[in-house]
Amino acid sequence: MRLAIGADHAGYDLKVQIASCLREMGHSVIDLGAHHLDPADDYPDFAAAVARAVRDGQAERGIIVCGSGVGACVTANKVPGVRACLCHDTYTGHQGVEHDDMNVLCLGARVVGIEVAREVVRSFLSAKFIPEPRFQRRLDKLIAVEREGAQR
Repeated sequence: MRLAIGADHAGYDLKVQIASCLREMGHSVIDLGAHHLDPADDYPDFAAAVARAVRDGQAERGIIVCGSGVGACVTANKVPGVRACLCHDTYTGHQGVEHDDMNVLCLGARVVGIEVAREVVRSFLSAKFIPEPRFQRRLDKLIAVEREGAQR
């Protein structure tokens, strides 16, 4: 799978470790930064870059890491077509894809370590949207809300 990954200074070390794991698993990784540790950088820059890569089809899915994961998630969800979720456990990692067609995973480097992150990432990447009528109906409603917001 082709994946975009990004992180600010707080998520930098975990991002480097996750990117290495992704490559070991055979995935193609687009690293959108940070490319070095800079305590003055800002999470929206990297979260937006990953979200746009997913929106534009450069990546099938994205992974963003910041301190808590919250800022990355809020930023990514501002990009139309992106469904980013903050997940720190394997259940939400796969359920968000299966039920809500999540395409961007957000992680908090100050919340989880590499072993938990690795399992959450595996759960996220192995999941597929389940096209049951109830999940599709809910996804269609979510997309309608997004369109409504874009028209304002």
